[in-house]
Amino acid sequence: MPELPEVETVKETLKTLIVGKTVEDVSIFLPRLIKEPEPEAFREMLKGRTVTGVGRRGKFLLIFFDPWVLVSHLRMEGRYSLELQDQPKEKHTHVIFGFTDGTELRYRDVRTFGTMHLWPKGEELDRPPLYKLGPEPLSDAFTLEQFTERLSGRKTRIKALLLNQEFLTGLGNIYVDESLYTAGIHPERSVSTLTSTEVKRLYESIRSTLKEAIEAGGSSVRSYVNGNGEMGRFQLRIKVYGRKGEPCHCCGTPIVRTVVAGRGTHFCSKCQD
Repeated sequence: MPELPEVETVKETLKTLIVGKTVEDVSIFLPRLIKEPEPEAFREMLKGRTVTGVGRRGKFLLIFFDPWVLVSHLRMEGRYSLELQDQPKEKHTHVIFGFTDGTELRYRDVRTFGTMHLWPKGEELDRPPLYKLGPEPLSDAFTLEQFTERLSGRKTRIKALLLNQEFLTGLGNIYVDESLYTAGIHPERSVSTLTSTEVKRLYESIRSTLKEAIEAGGSSVRSYVNGNGEMGRFQLRIKVYGRKGEPCHCCGTPIVRTVVAGRGTHFCSKCQD
């Protein structure tokens, strides 16, 4: 958490909140979150810059300040909120972007796993941490043919592969489990055993699951909220993730939990073979 739908929701929220605002100063209370450049240079490079847009690549949030792009990874607990300057600072607020209009974009991160990189605009996709990411699953360029080709010759377990951000970016534990359930594929199946029909079902399931989650504003299964502090609603529609022992919505068989690629994994032993 957060995965593609949550970051997409934060992106759309922040677009309405911060585009057009100009940075007066940046306060950095936990310097190790700033990975590139060093924190004082980061601060100086953003002073006087105006937010021109907000984007996303995989699970990464992109905030554009011509001529710079801030690449922000929220990891497990990171969140942004827009506050007035005189609003009391919450605990675990580690970076504050103060704007000239008296508002502040505050980055709060309880676990402190988040990261920030600042790159020249146009270079961000060729620099870490974005340079090795796989295709976007909701992109028009990500076709069934491309998905099939990328699966070809693989012998790893399908869930482990879908979690690999270099294979396909944006998917995490929740949406991999949900996509595999909808496609009727066991998470431990070897990629090499999948039929063309199953590959097509999985391709369609990944895209439909992500689109449905975006429409619902993401999943708030832990602490996720969007830039307005609002929770997502997709957790109300979850079919297998986190439902160990509960009946499958389709056949009534209790949902099983196991571990695949080091991650807790939920599936229906009857519907997913």
